[in-house]
Amino acid sequence: HLKYVKRILKYLRGTTNVGLWYPKGVSLSLIGYSDSDYAGYRLDRKSTSGTCHILGSALVSWHSKKQTCVALSTTEAEYIAARSCCAQIL
Repeated sequence: HLKYVKRILKYLRGTTNVGLWYPKGVSLSLIGYSDSDYAGYRLDRKSTSGTCHILGSALVSWHSKKQTCVALSTTEAEYIAARSCCAQIL
């Protein structure tokens, strides 16, 4: 595992000038968006959820994943996506 730790440290050393910039006075509110399709995967009828999180004006996180259960309605698929979005924020 030491090989991977060295690789991570080398990456961090080489990217010290890369980061997110937030101008003074910009609101740092955290906003989460979610969406899903309904039974988009035809073989098992599972939906796909997508989420993104924005802090200020910068995208800080995104995620797309096939849901683990079969939603019985579009509303249920959307609730599952919203739950995933909230869980990632917390």
